[in-house]
Amino acid sequence: MKRTVKTTLCSLASGLLVAASAMTPVAHAANGDTLKTVKERGNLLCSGHNGSYPPFVQVTDDNKWSGYDIDYCRALAVAIFGSDESLKVVPISWAQRFPSLQSGDIDVVIKATGWTMGRDTELGIQFSRPYFVGATNVLMPKELGSTTPETLSGGSLCANAGTSTERLAANFFKSRNIDIEIISFEKSEETRAAYLAGRCDSFVGWGPNLAVMRQSAENPEDHVLMDTALALEPESAAMRQGDDNWVDIVNWMFAVTWIAESKGITSANVDERKANPADSTEEKLLGVSPGIGSRLGLEDDWAYNVIKQVGNSAEIFDRNIGSGSVYNLERGLNSLWSDGGVIVPMVLD
Repeated sequence: MKRTVKTTLCSLASGLLVAASAMTPVAHAANGDTLKTVKERGNLLCSGHNGSYPPFVQVTDDNKWSGYDIDYCRALAVAIFGSDESLKVVPISWAQRFPSLQSGDIDVVIKATGWTMGRDTELGIQFSRPYFVGATNVLMPKELGSTTPETLSGGSLCANAGTSTERLAANFFKSRNIDIEIISFEKSEETRAAYLAGRCDSFVGWGPNLAVMRQSAENPEDHVLMDTALALEPESAAMRQGDDNWVDIVNWMFAVTWIAESKGITSANVDERKANPADSTEEKLLGVSPGIGSRLGLEDDWAYNVIKQVGNSAEIFDRNIGSGSVYNLERGLNSLWSDGGVIVPMVLD
C-alpha cells in the first residue's frame, strides 16, 4: 500500500512538473539565454506604447518611433547589434507591459515603469537601476510671482480623482498648514481642460506630463513648476528574473551614457576621444583596451557605438525632454550627482 501511494505521488509530482514546464512563459530567461535568443532572432523587441506618451514615446503615422525611452531601446539594440536597425518597437498598453514581457513578446520593458516592491517580488520581474526619477509636482501660473508652495495658499488645485497624486497633494499641503481647495475630476482630459480654462489656480501631476501639458497651453511660458516636488518615483527597465547577464547588459547600457557624460564625451567628439583617450577608463569605455565587451558577451566597441549613435545621457535628455525639445523641462534630479542630481555612474574598471 505504501509503495503504491509513493509511486502514485511520484507520478503526480512528475505530471505537475511537466505541466509547470509547459506553463513557464519563457524558458530562455530562466536559463540565462536572453542575449543568445535576441541574437539568433536578429532583432531586439522593446516596449513601445499603443499610441504616443510624450516625451517618452512618440510614434508618427508612418510608424517612426522617438522619445526618451525609445532612445534607450535604440541604445540597447546598438549595444547588441552595432546598429539600431535591429530594433523592433512593440506597441503595448500599460496593462500589457508585464504579460508581454513574461510571454516573450518583448525582451525588455523600457516604458516609464516605476520600481515597486509588489512588481519586484510577485511578477517574476527584475529591475535595472533607475534611469529616470519622476517627480510629482504642481503646475502654476507664472503671474503668481513665486513658485513656493505657500504662494498657492487660499487657492485651488486641479487633480485627477482617486489617484495617488490627489492623495499626495492633500497630505503635502496639509502637512505645511497651507489652505488649498482640491477640485477633482474623473477624467484626465477634464482635469487638464479645467486648469487651462482657469477653473483651478494650479494642477498636480507627474513632472514630464506637466511639461507636455504646459506646451499645449496657448502661452506655455505663462506656466511654471512649483519649486518643491511632492514625491519621487524611480523609473527602471524591467526584465524577466533568472538572467543576470541580461540585467547586467541593460544596467551597463544605461551606465555608459552616464560615464560618457561625466567624462565630457559626446556623440560629436567620441571619435577624437577614442583616438586620444585621457585615461584607462576612457580606453576601456571606448574599446581601445579590451574587456568591456567580453564580460557581457558583446563586442568591445559596443559602448563606443552607443555614444556615437545615440549620445550620452545629457544628449538623450536634452533631445527628448530638456532644452533641445519643445518641453524644455529642467533636468533637476536627473542630472549627474556632480551637477546636483541623483544619478551616480557606476565605476568602470
